[in-house]
Amino acid sequence: MTNRQTGHTRDAGWQIGVSKTVHHPLEVVWDFLTAEAGTAAWLGHGVRLQREKGGQYETTDGTTGETRSFHREDRIRLTWQPADWSHETIVQVTVTPEGDHKTVIRFHQERLISADERELQRTHWRAVMAAVVAGLDSAGR
Repeated sequence: MTNRQTGHTRDAGWQIGVSKTVHHPLEVVWDFLTAEAGTAAWLGHGVRLQREKGGQYETTDGTTGETRSFHREDRIRLTWQPADWSHETIVQVTVTPEGDHKTVIRFHQERLISADERELQRTHWRAVMAAVVAGLDSAGR
């Protein structure tokens, strides 16, 4: 039996996930995440999210990737590689209803190369989640 550090798996390498329950119905959350303002908050500015498998994207800061899967009101899975990284990772965002008027948002990233990168990305995804929640709250007013 091998002892693995927290956040490291044999198949996905280093990974990180953050989640938050928000007081918005799933449809509202999904529509925000896939609209221009929401996509800018979690994926990066200048992206038109590609719904087709293999669809390419590039943000204004040079992050690139492609859509792996897009399941309406459920999940988006894509590759994600910032301009200054030598490797790509996999990012997934999921939405799950929690009662009638709440939704759980989850961001998960895998194939990170080290514990240090995992910690950097933990900070990144927490900031992303805060931006998404703020955007949802502003849009809901």
